[in-house]
Amino acid sequence: MKKHIVVIGGGISGLTAAYYLKKQADEQNIDLTIQVIEKSDVLGGRIQTVERDGFIIEKGPDSFLARKYPINELSKELDLEDELVGTNPNARANFIYLNKKLHPMPMGLVLGIPTKMTPFLKTGLISPLGKMRAAMDLFLPKHNGMSDESLGHFVERRLGKEVLEHITEPLLGGIYSGNARTISIKATFPHFKQLEQKHGSLIKGMMKSKQPAPLNNQLPAFAKKSMFLTYKNGMCTLIDRLTASMPSVDILTNCGVESIIQDGHQYKVLLDSKETITADGLIMALPASVAAKLLPNISENRWLDKIRYVSVANIALAFDAAAISYPLNGTGFVIPRKEGLDLTACTWTSSKWLHTAPMGKVLLRCYVGNEQAQDWVQLTDEQLIQKVRADLEEIIGISAEPLFNEVTRAIKAMPQYPVNHVEELARVREAMAVKKPGVFLCGAGYEGVGVPDCIQQGKQAAINMIDYLRS
Repeated sequence: MKKHIVVIGGGISGLTAAYYLKKQADEQNIDLTIQVIEKSDVLGGRIQTVERDGFIIEKGPDSFLARKYPINELSKELDLEDELVGTNPNARANFIYLNKKLHPMPMGLVLGIPTKMTPFLKTGLISPLGKMRAAMDLFLPKHNGMSDESLGHFVERRLGKEVLEHITEPLLGGIYSGNARTISIKATFPHFKQLEQKHGSLIKGMMKSKQPAPLNNQLPAFAKKSMFLTYKNGMCTLIDRLTASMPSVDILTNCGVESIIQDGHQYKVLLDSKETITADGLIMALPASVAAKLLPNISENRWLDKIRYVSVANIALAFDAAAISYPLNGTGFVIPRKEGLDLTACTWTSSKWLHTAPMGKVLLRCYVGNEQAQDWVQLTDEQLIQKVRADLEEIIGISAEPLFNEVTRAIKAMPQYPVNHVEELARVREAMAVKKPGVFLCGAGYEGVGVPDCIQQGKQAAINMIDYLRS
């Protein structure tokens, strides 16, 4: 009998789930209809690209780690390999703004953990006492067991407060916009705990395990030399190609879900248009709290409401290159919270990605907001731009009027995984398998916020759905 599957959410996770559902159903001769329901008027979720006056501006994520297999595999399947571009090889330096000065990031530093001692000992980011405290990691006893703790607590007990506040926290802000002292290490960087258990020292473990990332033979040769990749015409290339690759999938936009009612082995999905769709299975590619509200009868889902989402903004500013005297010879900088600025980071986009600006022009992307600074949401766009420009003038002396700006407000966009997230999420999934069979969760709120992580979750949800239907 033909089965009908509904994917709720048309971001990268939901679209990937629909793509792999269709692919596997075709390969296994399963008679399946698939419907994607998206509340907004556009697909892609946070992945949105704007082209303006020859500039390519990302409103959401601008790239992905080149070594991440799920997105490499998907790019190959969608025939997008020729669209991949790497970062500018002449702009590898990145900086941390501390004590009114831009400090180059020491070579061999991984989220504050040194893998090469000489650059770490020479950096001005950490005081002599702070470096002595970090070196104590070589002699401190390890904590027994793999129980979860916050990333901040882990880094501070191994390397000290200075490493945490001057390096780890601002770098973490660029990934999760989060508070290192509350975010789970097992949900974000579990290998740090494993290295401590295996080697007794985080520094020793990182040095022994530090090897070149395995090359993916499916990547073009030039891409193997770049840590990050994107697409020539922006990350939206992936969304457009995904959507075009599954014409038989029914995709509804401007369509919200009000409630879900279990009816035997099926589910009734009530839309905000008052229409009801009957589904044999559901993939919910939604923020955790939204998924919890649609599945209110599962007590374990209370954990999903504990996953806080942080709002962030990014402000793209375009300039004439002649108006900027500072040498933008790197990828940008991050700022520790103790500096007290509104700006949390700035990517020198046109230096990092040569295809993003016309010749003689400069594109900067500035970031505001983190887990401990959410007051910015009350500001107007003009006030945000004014604060960002003031900070840019202080840090790198840019006082010129921008050619234009593009403000993106990502409200409740960045999930913050609490301590014990991995164990509690496993309990949620176990409970749903019993109480809501045929309903699967995927997305940034669960097992990774990066685009490759979301792709992997969408693919796994599709695999789980096919297994469920076959059983």
